[in-house]
Amino acid sequence: MKVSSELWIGIDIGGTFTDLFVFDPAQGTAATRKVLTDHTDPTVAIERGLAEMIAAGDLVAERVERVVHGTTLVTNAVIMRRGAPTALLTTEGFRDSIEIGTEHRFDLYDLGIEKPLPLVPRNLRRPIAERILADGSVDRPLDEEQTRGEVKGLLDAGVTAIAVCLLHSFRNPAHERRIGEIIRELAKDVHVSLSSDVAPEIREYERASTTAINAFVAPEVGPYLRAFGSRLSRLGIKAPLLIMQSNGGTAAPEAAERYPVKLLESGPAAGAIGAANVARLSNEDRVFFFDMGGTTAKAVIIDAGHPLIAKKLEVAHVYRFKHGSGLPVQAPTVDLIEIGAGGGSIAHVDALGLLKVGPESAESEPGPACYGLGGTRPTVTDADLVLGYIGADTFLGGRMKLDRERARAAIAEHVAKPLGISIEEAANGIHRVVNESMAAAARVHLLEHGKTPSTYTMVAFGGAGPVHAYGVARILGCKRIIAPIHASVGSAFGLLCAPISFDTARSFPVLLRDADWRAADQVIAELSAEGRRLVEWAGVATADTTIEISADMRYRGQGHEITVPVTPAQVRNRDVDAMEQSFAEHYRLLNAVAGPNAAVELVTWRVRVRGPVPTIASARGATANPSAPRTRKVWFEATGFADASIVVANELQIATSVPGPAVVELGGASLTVGPNSAVSLRADGLIVVDMIED
Repeated sequence: MKVSSELWIGIDIGGTFTDLFVFDPAQGTAATRKVLTDHTDPTVAIERGLAEMIAAGDLVAERVERVVHGTTLVTNAVIMRRGAPTALLTTEGFRDSIEIGTEHRFDLYDLGIEKPLPLVPRNLRRPIAERILADGSVDRPLDEEQTRGEVKGLLDAGVTAIAVCLLHSFRNPAHERRIGEIIRELAKDVHVSLSSDVAPEIREYERASTTAINAFVAPEVGPYLRAFGSRLSRLGIKAPLLIMQSNGGTAAPEAAERYPVKLLESGPAAGAIGAANVARLSNEDRVFFFDMGGTTAKAVIIDAGHPLIAKKLEVAHVYRFKHGSGLPVQAPTVDLIEIGAGGGSIAHVDALGLLKVGPESAESEPGPACYGLGGTRPTVTDADLVLGYIGADTFLGGRMKLDRERARAAIAEHVAKPLGISIEEAANGIHRVVNESMAAAARVHLLEHGKTPSTYTMVAFGGAGPVHAYGVARILGCKRIIAPIHASVGSAFGLLCAPISFDTARSFPVLLRDADWRAADQVIAELSAEGRRLVEWAGVATADTTIEISADMRYRGQGHEITVPVTPAQVRNRDVDAMEQSFAEHYRLLNAVAGPNAAVELVTWRVRVRGPVPTIASARGATANPSAPRTRKVWFEATGFADASIVVANELQIATSVPGPAVVELGGASLTVGPNSAVSLRADGLIVVDMIED
């Protein structure tokens, strides 16, 4: 990236805090701010935080060169069902496919299982007389008069968004495109989402669900982005805005407004990209990213400086975090796990007398009991305060004072007394439950991908991530923890590490050795052209774009594919042998066994077009002179309460090791350093905890 005297801003909205990261690439310095999220209008908190930074001299509005934003707007709209009145047009006979789904039961033994309801009710799902076959040929022409009648009826019903998902439109989009033209002839202001445009991939249910979600939220995204831009303008910030996507790349607002479904995991993806940047700086080939904020904890595997990418995700789960109980979305996303355990997660004793933490969260309103904002139930933050992991007077760099007595009272009433234990034991129980829950989920995630937890270095982000990283890493057997000084706003930092990029895909099922390579060339060329257009729209010059090709493959007869990188030379030379060998290697790595003796089928072509990948050194403030040594009582599993050194991050001297037990105050978070461990500051500004086995 070029070095200039301008400023870059990353803005990430979380369930509890909105994080701001202002970076000066010329000086390598940064300023941060955390403000409580306003759930009625998230842009209010953004404007308030930026105004505070301008008033404090941490931000000069006229110097801002770029603003990158990660938003929860799309996710929240789907979860809370607060989108536009949406209709769905489908091929005649397939009106109920979106409700039938795959008939997969995510819990075989639950007789009262609840499935996620589609966003479009049955009365707004209309069949269209037409039929395209699997090879793309037209079996039944589109009945345009019947289509006009259905669209007029939907408009009379008050819909403002229409999703169109016809059978096999990924092979031949002609009917969908003509329906789109008819809708626009009848109503120019209605948003139209075509599955052949949004998600032209095999599997009708997933494609319909993705297209419906895109249509459902699209009318909300445009006004939000314009309101966001207006608040920036009022502050004197005229820089162009980029939006974070689920795949770890950024896009222009116009692309985000057209494809809002690609923003569902905007915030978590930003954190993973920031951790990948840390991995590259550290020359760490195996990194396990751990991000714990106020509402949830996330984890991502990062190999060779790049996070793993999944082809699809789920949103709006009926049973929170239970795979299969959500609405499927066919959109590339950073492959992450998520559990309902954050700083604001509420602890309680269930009917069986067992201690549970989450998934309910106090969020920013009313917040943990120790915030003094009206919360009375004990949270993870309350427990961490009682155990000494965070300081009552140094939380958020001293800008927010915490009330230890309120925390103790909440834990006593809701946990300690019901269990008949001390407040400290109850607080430790809350802390341990969270650590064990995250470690268990992380272990499964790693093993499912054929990874060994103890071979990975942990990178910790988030307001609560550095606090709990030591406990989680200890359970997993990780030997090292890395945290930037600005780890508490890691996702906001990660926004500035993301390249401008766009992913496109199209299904074209065929046996690999029977592939029509001229048709494949055309598909790849069209996908590349669309991606390049959207990337250049966001400001990347043609000469600076990179095209990455991959393909979803499987053995014939299998129901699921794996994504395999494909080089341009392999496509150009029709090198089927090399592609099959690459697929076999990926298959064996993922499944730990060789594949069957069967032909390889190529199902979907994927193309990513991206600009340059920024590498940002870990910014730090000016090094301060060490203050008088401080200690406080901090609870550790092996020792109970122990005297721990309290170290301010900016007072650490490069290459000087501080033995544990200790707590490093990062400004917006605290990094726990256990007994038999040591912490040091590297020249690149990263803080490293080396752990010794107990």
